[in-house]
Amino acid sequence: MCGIVAGAAHRDVVPVLVEGLKRLEYRGYDSCGVAVVTESGLKRARSVSRVHELCGQIAQEGIAGQVGVAHTRWATHGGPVVVNAHPHIAGHRICLVHNGIIENWAEIKAELIAQGARMEGQTDTEVLAHLINALYEGDLLEAVQKALRRVRGAYAIAVCCSLEPGRIVGARQGSPMVLGTCEEEAANFVASDAMALAGVTESIVYLEEGDMVDLTADGYAVWARRGDEWHRVERKPVHVQAYSGAADLGPYRHYMQKEIFEQPRAIADTMEGVEGIAPTLFGAEAAQLLTGVRRILMLACGTSFYAAMTAKYWLESIAGIACEVEIASEYRYRSPITDPEALVVTISQSGETADTIAALKYAVSRGMTKTLAICNVAQSALVRESRLHYITRAGVEIGVASTKAFTTQLTALYLLTLTLAKINGRLTKEDEDKAIERLRHIPVALGRVLALEPQIIAWAERFASKNDALFLGRGVHYPIALEGALKLKEISYIHAEAYPAGELKHGPLALVDASMPVVTIAPNDELLEKLKSNMQEVRARGGELYVFADGDSAIDATEEMHVIRLPENYGDLSPILHVVTLQLLAYHTALARGTDVDKPRNLAKSVTVE
Repeated sequence: MCGIVAGAAHRDVVPVLVEGLKRLEYRGYDSCGVAVVTESGLKRARSVSRVHELCGQIAQEGIAGQVGVAHTRWATHGGPVVVNAHPHIAGHRICLVHNGIIENWAEIKAELIAQGARMEGQTDTEVLAHLINALYEGDLLEAVQKALRRVRGAYAIAVCCSLEPGRIVGARQGSPMVLGTCEEEAANFVASDAMALAGVTESIVYLEEGDMVDLTADGYAVWARRGDEWHRVERKPVHVQAYSGAADLGPYRHYMQKEIFEQPRAIADTMEGVEGIAPTLFGAEAAQLLTGVRRILMLACGTSFYAAMTAKYWLESIAGIACEVEIASEYRYRSPITDPEALVVTISQSGETADTIAALKYAVSRGMTKTLAICNVAQSALVRESRLHYITRAGVEIGVASTKAFTTQLTALYLLTLTLAKINGRLTKEDEDKAIERLRHIPVALGRVLALEPQIIAWAERFASKNDALFLGRGVHYPIALEGALKLKEISYIHAEAYPAGELKHGPLALVDASMPVVTIAPNDELLEKLKSNMQEVRARGGELYVFADGDSAIDATEEMHVIRLPENYGDLSPILHVVTLQLLAYHTALARGTDVDKPRNLAKSVTVE
């Protein structure tokens, strides 16, 4: 959600800014812009189209400069029109880009307008730019500090000033920002994601909550906030692999398709170094913190929430531990019963999901200090806020609809389940060896599932004309049905809902007719016979079934019941195989409908504000 790239160098920074915006397109946006400081003042280009259209403006207007800021915006305050696009300029001298939300923008705007400020758009960001301009007295850092003392909310900002042409000031609070330093040349950059600086630098300083950075081409200083004051601090750069090759599609048509097919490798990478089940997989403190855990609270949003729901079945049946799963955005606004001895597990692809981070902090504030993060980004805020962690190695996921992040999260959660089962004396050495062997075999099994793509394409062509779909699952596959419905609605815009199959008679059956496809996950487990009865209920109402069954499930295809058989029954790990078929169905249905698969309307990849 929204992206920032800004920097100072002894050369034209516009190519770096534009390339950074392209790398951040995966986060979702509906407008973009760039501004530079020149000898004649500020020059700016903005667009409500894609970055490639912005590039045309930049070339036509000859925009170039050694200091500049750039942004991709996902609309919150004010619609996606040019006047609301970033960068915003105030007083012909202050230029600002911003991720986040300024909560008290309306009262500040009224005050500034009373003082004579004129604003062209409806954004909270423009208000912040005018506030900095009103407070500017010759020192940009000082003006930004004064402004930030006034505002409430979340922000990552980059600000430049035409009167101090070599300087950029950045700051963050509740929204991510990194500093990139270039060793080969005199240049420094800030961005909302290290991915934006891939190919420019891999030396990254992760700014902490409340930090400000004052940078020029020749150096930088970081300031940490303590109350209403800032103090100079040292933040050590770290070397990161920014996956500069992740943006290459190779033989695939879309990033989502590429990422679906990367799952065997992603799971293998996530398992790298796992020789056996031990608490140390989750950190140095893990043996101490995990011993004696009898309750788990899981906090997550979206796809990660469905991963948590799946893990609940594993944790309770295999490890014998009570597990509660909460939507992070809801948990933080109620008064839950807390248990200081419970383990709080947060799950996020980016580790910057605002609601999940806030929910974690809320749980900790209520005395729940045993915390574990499952995340794809080792240096993310969520990992830094947690005492334990497991880093999934999915690599960069560019498609908005999550695929490989989900299956690697499930892999990590299964390892957590086995670890707790072992601590509780519920995992024998024989069972441990079998579980590790099956985990190592998952990439091979997934390869066989991916080979079903041609059959799934045929189904997708039938789905393309539909307006609604129903997904059914039972037990541990109910969350997988939810995830399948989410994927279909996200990228094909078909209205899709998921239910436990046993709930059909409690409402959803009223919707079933010949025009609504019913997708059913039918593994050969202890609930299969119950599921078959539910499927008969659909057929009796004229519904058309699309069944993903295990190879040994006794389910025969008919004219009204289409069946695709997975190559093998994978027991506890079956959800990882079955969800891939649903990902492929969603992808090829969206492809047949001609939607923007990787950048679905109204959605953002990384939700860093409420």
